[in-house]
Amino acid sequence: MKTGKMILTIIVSVGFLLFASVAQELAMLLLSTVGVPAWLYHIAGGLLYAALAYLLVWLYCAKYLKEEMETFCIPKCRIHIKWAVAAVLLPVLVSAVYLFFPGSYESNPLNTGTKLAFVTRGIFLAGVGAGVVEELLFRGLLMNAVIKKWGRVAGIFAPSVLFASLHIIGMNFSLLSCVQVMVAGTMVGVMFSLIALEGHSVWNSAIVHGIWNMIIIGGGPTIGTEVNEYSVSSYVLETRNFLLTGGEFGIESSVVAIIGYIVVSLAAAWMIRRGQPDK
Repeated sequence: MKTGKMILTIIVSVGFLLFASVAQELAMLLLSTVGVPAWLYHIAGGLLYAALAYLLVWLYCAKYLKEEMETFCIPKCRIHIKWAVAAVLLPVLVSAVYLFFPGSYESNPLNTGTKLAFVTRGIFLAGVGAGVVEELLFRGLLMNAVIKKWGRVAGIFAPSVLFASLHIIGMNFSLLSCVQVMVAGTMVGVMFSLIALEGHSVWNSAIVHGIWNMIIIGGGPTIGTEVNEYSVSSYVLETRNFLLTGGEFGIESSVVAIIGYIVVSLAAAWMIRRGQPDK
């Protein structure tokens, strides 16, 4: 891939992300103003977000790049069972570690409609929507465009750094929290990249990404240093050690989560290496 086309693909990937995000927000706002309940427009918003991003990627590959989507690790939707299992085990085990730290369980006094809205927001917006869209763009278009020009190592790390950077833009984080988010965001990006490359499919990384979001930042039980007003319940940690709490970003950037990312990354890298023919 020529440098100009690669740079354009990087810009287009971010542009698609922004466009799909704005379209999602506008659609949910419209549905809200006409009286559609939150739980229902959360479902619609998440599905629209994913479908619109997929359509944009398909059009870009077919009409401009003139390449099959499979060359960007976007085959027909299929998920390997091992990654479906890993998708559940990773957030469950990371969450389980925190149960060994002192804390208190707090349940928010919510009505049924609000609880349902929080749960559907976690499943369809954070899970299906963000999981599918970010994998299509970062581990699909963007990563493979860089790989085609500069090779696999650059393709894995460059989009991962960009992915991490987007999580601190517009946030009033301290310098320490910014560094922590950059480290954790880059490592989770590397993990998703290796998962996508192992099976040549972003759908494997999408399910790991999506279920992580559903469990860790979804509307069900959450873990943090204070009660999460947008979840059904919270496990409030007593410790204020930023390495354990993840600082201002939360446990996704904690050392516990980072260790989880590294373990899964090493497993995916080993599978890739094992699958390569001997030279």
